[in-house]
Amino acid sequence: MKKPKTSSVFPGHVLVVEDDAIIGLTIEQALLDAGVPLVEICPTTEAALDALRRKQPDVIVLDVHLADRDDGWAIAELVRTLGPDSPRIIFSTGMPRDIPEDVAAMGCILEKPYEPEILIALLHEPKRRGIISRLRGALSTD
Repeated sequence: MKKPKTSSVFPGHVLVVEDDAIIGLTIEQALLDAGVPLVEICPTTEAALDALRRKQPDVIVLDVHLADRDDGWAIAELVRTLGPDSPRIIFSTGMPRDIPEDVAAMGCILEKPYEPEILIALLHEPKRRGIISRLRGALSTD
């Protein structure tokens, strides 16, 4: 796999909230291979909340259907309260339509199964902030 150019927006710490061990380890390895220095895997909502209390990540890859809770997006709602410097959210799900529309607007959605290269490419894109940035992205022709 050819590595994309590293940019200043590439994250230093990614929290992967995923209860499927194989998927979690696959994402972790892809992130490490891409140059993310710190990847933390949390298989439950409680583990994710503990990790967030210890250190705020730059990005959260969030499975929305966890074994301990079927509304993993509640973590995204909590993170949103941290303000403009809150972690970037990338939702990971086999059922994207289950995510409430207002919550889905908080981040990107990757529909499982997806190739880890797609996640890495997303991490190289700048974090969009606010409604104007989201509108510009939607209207972009490139």
